Amino acid sequence: MRHPVSTPRERGASPHWAEIGESTFVAGMWFLYWVHKLFGRLPFRLCVYPVVLYYWATQGRARRASLDYLQRIETRFGVIGQPPGWRHTLRHFFSFAETILDKTLALSGRYRFEQVQMVGAEPIARHIERGEGAVFITAHVGCLELCRATAERQPGLRLNVLVHTAHAEQFNRMLRRLDPGSGVHLMQVTEVNAATAVVLAEKVAQGEFVAIAGDRVPVVASKTTSAQFLGAQAAFPVGPYVLAALLKCPVYLMGCVREGAGHAVYFDRLCDRVELPRGRREAALRQYTAVFVQRLEELLRRAPYEWFNFFSFWEQPAEADRSPNAIAHHETTTH
Repeated sequence: MRHPVSTPRERGASPHWAEIGESTFVAGMWFLYWVHKLFGRLPFRLCVYPVVLYYWATQGRARRASLDYLQRIETRFGVIGQPPGWRHTLRHFFSFAETILDKTLALSGRYRFEQVQMVGAEPIARHIERGEGAVFITAHVGCLELCRATAERQPGLRLNVLVHTAHAEQFNRMLRRLDPGSGVHLMQVTEVNAATAVVLAEKVAQGEFVAIAGDRVPVVASKTTSAQFLGAQAAFPVGPYVLAALLKCPVYLMGCVREGAGHAVYFDRLCDRVELPRGRREAALRQYTAVFVQRLEELLRRAPYEWFNFFSFWEQPAEADRSPNAIAHHETTTH
């Protein structure tokens, strides 16, 4: 369970998202799992909603970030129907609370998967049949855990999820206890470097899939690019596209949003192969990022309250310092 919490830098400039302290409480996930299992959804809400209300009331940075995002998406698409105010941010936080339950149910395999609609999954099934891997670029939209759990219900699909958190091993142990046959493996990384790429290349060659977030700047200083997102320039990582170029495989957007009484998992092909030719590398990275951002906007248009980046997204630096080990600067890459 993740909550946006403040840090000593609250009074200073906008910090990196990882410095905000997006704490992952595996024990809390277990607690919520058992609350729902024993008592149902209403007691779950009675447990989690006061916590969410407390964070909404005390975390000004997250509340302002929510309002900023909601105002931008309303201006861009008019999906809220009126100028967003503080009550809309509270709804945004409560949507996050509902997603916590969905995460717990997905991890335990207790979600009613008949309520999940798979959209664009046919190409993924063909990849599996041919023993071909691919890269899934995700975003912090909706229930990523449900996205993973639903994806692995495809026979033969093995999914490796790159996460920027030291709690990945705890989640792996939790996954193994909840579902010993799980095909999902979380890989904890602070940066995607050349050594990581070698490991992932072997997995893709074996027909496995790699999932990496495309809407958060890496924890360590590394290359970013900017794209027009909800009416303004914002920083996005280039690591997913450089990684995909090295792995030489198709790239899809994978996202999950609430629709009606259930969810819809979307697989949207972004390109057959990422190519980063010398002399056009920066322009190519901007182009691939722009395509991802456009598809991300389309997903958010369907579910405006399900984007869970509770920090000042548009205040991130457009260009971070270079990291000598970052895969985004693997200068020997030629295509």
